[in-house]
Amino acid sequence: MKDIRHRALVTGAVAVSGALAMVIGMRLSGYGVPLALLLACCLSCLATFSSLLFHLISAMSTTTHRCGRPGCDFRVSLAHTDAAENRRWQEIAARHPHRSH
Repeated sequence: MKDIRHRALVTGAVAVSGALAMVIGMRLSGYGVPLALLLACCLSCLATFSSLLFHLISAMSTTTHRCGRPGCDFRVSLAHTDAAENRRWQEIAARHPHRSH
């Protein structure tokens, strides 16, 4: 189920990015922008919007466990894990060996 949801989000992100790039391209074509420059602008907008949305999708599906000890920078980030794996890493983050300064 999570895999289907993830695929739907990625497909939606590509569709939204494509639509935004097309709208920008159509607006720029009204100003007489040359075709090569228009294509470059649309493709760069597509890549930028897709990258942003993919990053947001990744951030929504990632869980981060940190050490609770002040000054410790131990951190584990997990994506697409089940509850048991998530709990296992939460316990590892809580009891990992601390560095001595």
